[in-house]
Amino acid sequence: MASSSTAPALLITILIIVIPCSFFLLLFFLFSRRQLRRLFPVSHSDKKKKTKMMSGLLFFVCFCLLLVLASHGPVTVQAFTGTYGINYGRIANNIPPPENVVILLKAAKIKNVRIYDADHSVLSAFKGSGLELVVSIPNEYVIDMSVNEDRAMEWLKENVQPFLPDTHIRGIAVGNEVLGGSEQELAEALLGAIKNVYGALERLQLTGLIETGAPFYINAYPFLAYKNDPEHIDIKYALFKPNSGVYDAKTGLHYDNMLDAQIDAAYAALEAAGYDKMEVLVSETGWASAGDENEAGATVQNARTYNFNLRKRLFKKKGTPLRPKIVVKAYCFALFNENLKPGPGSERHFGLFKADGSIAYNIGFRGLKPSGASRSLLSLKYASKELR
Repeated sequence: MASSSTAPALLITILIIVIPCSFFLLLFFLFSRRQLRRLFPVSHSDKKKKTKMMSGLLFFVCFCLLLVLASHGPVTVQAFTGTYGINYGRIANNIPPPENVVILLKAAKIKNVRIYDADHSVLSAFKGSGLELVVSIPNEYVIDMSVNEDRAMEWLKENVQPFLPDTHIRGIAVGNEVLGGSEQELAEALLGAIKNVYGALERLQLTGLIETGAPFYINAYPFLAYKNDPEHIDIKYALFKPNSGVYDAKTGLHYDNMLDAQIDAAYAALEAAGYDKMEVLVSETGWASAGDENEAGATVQNARTYNFNLRKRLFKKKGTPLRPKIVVKAYCFALFNENLKPGPGSERHFGLFKADGSIAYNIGFRGLKPSGASRSLLSLKYASKELR
């Protein structure tokens, strides 16, 4: 291992501002009923139905520490290239090995990738690929790291430091779906874990320059809102299709799709808590292509429509009605169907791709053929110089 004097300097951007206890008041505000009404506005006047719909929502928050390699001259923090990324989950026994996934991602021209751990086979496969990777510290480590900085250092030494700089690890997510979940002890430990991970990064001398920034990561799923109350939510509004939209009387703003409304609800909550300069980034959004009988809207056609329109909306590089100058960025969920995921049937049908590398449905990715004319990843490896 090279000494710290010869190792490349790293620019560490901390995605978490170390906020005092008032931060937790923000979380309470964020999940209040008033904000949920703004998240998922419906025109129906039945308040009982609205309450039932809102109580079933999953609207989780995750945080990241960003590591960005320093460059000569002026340094620009660029942890997310472009506007579109994808979540690469691996709770499955039939998906391709990481080496072939890299080929698949290059073919689809997807540069930003988020994983839910720091699996060494994935980190090694991404070496030299140019893909931008966010790794995660699993929830089972959060409580221990919150009281033990040495534990955070051990994790970083084992799972991050050895792979830099050849593997472009751009972020370290501390936990997943911690805030808004049911484990109170885990939520209370999150801030301490974040501080100790940051302290460990300093002790490892990975901090050539330290800046603070605070994108606020949310999981935003119009699919879940529609699934919970299909009678009173216009599916066209959820799918980015032409519709009459929703008018917010408080702000005077008009929304033609639910995702923008979800994002702006987070912005409104942050602004009310005093964090009006904080950027919101969508860590997960997607639509299931199948599900149980009681999961309304989980069809291939709806999944294709949502993900196609999501991609088109992100590529426009525009903001939301409330924050028109802040370009929306999002990680789509997910790369593959994960056949071993627990829960309702929809949990196993969010993938854009099949296990053989063919697309599950066509949303405009290049380099891959639709499932009707399946093309294996192995043949793909040799078929196109475009991937190199």
